[in-house]
Amino acid sequence: MPSTMAMVLKSMAATTCDLCLFSHFGVDGSPRVHFKTRDVGIRAVNRGLSTNRKTLKRRLGINIRAIVQENLERSKRTDAYPLGLDVVSEGELREKGFMGLRKTKLVCTIGPACCALEDLEKLALGGMNVARLNMCHGTREWHLDVISKIKKLKRERNFSISVMIDTEGSQIHVVDHGAPSSVKVEDGSIWLFTAEQSKSYRPFTVQASFEGFSEGTEVGDELVIDGGMACFVVVEKTGSDLHCKCTDPGLFLPGAKFSFWRNGKLVRRNYKLSTLSTKDWADIDFGVSAEVDYFALSFVNDTDSIRHLKKYLSTKTAKPIKVLAKIESLESLYNLEDIVQASDGIMVARGDLGVEIPLEQIPIVQESITCISRHLNKPVIVASQLLESMVEYPTPTRAEVADVSEAVRQYADALMLSGESAIGSYGQKALAVLDMASSRMESWSRAENRQTHLNTRQLGLSLPDRIAEQICNCAVEMANNLGVDAIFVFTRHGHMASLLSRNRPNPPIFAFTSDNNTRMALNLQWGVVPLLVDLSDDAESNILKSIGLMKSKGLIRQGDMVLVVSDVTPTPTTPLSLQSLQVKAII
Repeated sequence: MPSTMAMVLKSMAATTCDLCLFSHFGVDGSPRVHFKTRDVGIRAVNRGLSTNRKTLKRRLGINIRAIVQENLERSKRTDAYPLGLDVVSEGELREKGFMGLRKTKLVCTIGPACCALEDLEKLALGGMNVARLNMCHGTREWHLDVISKIKKLKRERNFSISVMIDTEGSQIHVVDHGAPSSVKVEDGSIWLFTAEQSKSYRPFTVQASFEGFSEGTEVGDELVIDGGMACFVVVEKTGSDLHCKCTDPGLFLPGAKFSFWRNGKLVRRNYKLSTLSTKDWADIDFGVSAEVDYFALSFVNDTDSIRHLKKYLSTKTAKPIKVLAKIESLESLYNLEDIVQASDGIMVARGDLGVEIPLEQIPIVQESITCISRHLNKPVIVASQLLESMVEYPTPTRAEVADVSEAVRQYADALMLSGESAIGSYGQKALAVLDMASSRMESWSRAENRQTHLNTRQLGLSLPDRIAEQICNCAVEMANNLGVDAIFVFTRHGHMASLLSRNRPNPPIFAFTSDNNTRMALNLQWGVVPLLVDLSDDAESNILKSIGLMKSKGLIRQGDMVLVVSDVTPTPTTPLSLQSLQVKAII
């Protein structure tokens, strides 16, 4: 037995899992496929204990095995079961094969430029995994119409698209600037910033969302729009109103956020605004009724708002809606690890974060957030200004492509388009750039074998959780060392699929689940292709059925090698941390 294989198998353990290696399948449908085989026996010892397979199965109710299935005759009776693979993944698999599948997920913000049914379909065909709805813009009726269209595409065209609602948050922003869309701010123009509401249009007037927005500001302070889209200097302060002169002309977007700087430093003020506003709670109720898959909380500074929302959701719906925390303030960085632990995922909102910290710190902060999120097994989205120039132009800058590639190199789970898709003229081209750049960088990372430098932190406290982690860690190492074509995981709640994903394996992960909520949640996990299938409590039946379904579609062929992991078992068990394994390798 090669020493590398011994290292992979050493200390392997399983909870309610089956670990199976399918090698060189006979999937051509013939009754006999001839192979030569040899048996290699290995005993894995952990903490000085050992037990054989028969004893382990009897005592723990689990079955750990490596098997070769030379004849899949029993898998022929699968025509009655649909293969719940989305049409885009199926097409890419046919065209590019297992290793050609893009692993980085793509999120598109839906706005006026892409809300028509045909535009949404084009984004779906372009690889959109998650549709994001920003509640800062549009009415609830408009958002509901978009969600209805996405559900129609999923139902009628077999797309797998999750829906995310992004809360507005209590951060101070522009309520109105006199135009329904963006406004060009001219150099030297004088603008009034006020909290006073007005029913009539007033040129060069900006209404702020909070009455005390100007507290603590002084004449001479710099007012920065959306992290630098336009800049003003305060020339006069009258009560709470500010008269400001444009010093850096630019674009003023609806709902733009602004901050104040003095002598090159952010003017910090404690507005004592809650993370979730009254409007946010109404938007959350709307999202629950619309059965969205994720909520992204804006301006999270600590874990209280995350826990509060999760508790609230548990009382409102049985659907396990995931809660993501947006990292976009200095306070959130102070509490980063706690926030990541409490949330179901993270969004690196670089636009607003770049207002709060020096620009030169953004790259290292982004990498740190991505690394911590992966260690803690939470998906992370890199967002804001990835392809900002494509809001107006059909091609990105080379620096933007390099920025996208760096996020992929850092193994972010997902990349997100904001204005590029929501209001830009070239949203589909921007999505194609993300797809192209992601696929190319993933290929280079595999060639450099960068996955071998990734470390994982032990998360599980209980023995079953620790064993599940060990199984997934070793399964990925085995998959990489053997050069398998794909990893199949059978999972009810997606946990083992996420554990496999955080190791960033070379082959793609096909997650078979009978729970549609799990399928939608896995749309954000790096490298995971979720499939909706009927699962039984019989692991071998699940395996044969799934392979038969993929074989019937021509998606798996003779000679392919697949490693299989399962957490689907009929009853709960109390596992021990030891096993011996037998490996059958096909020559």
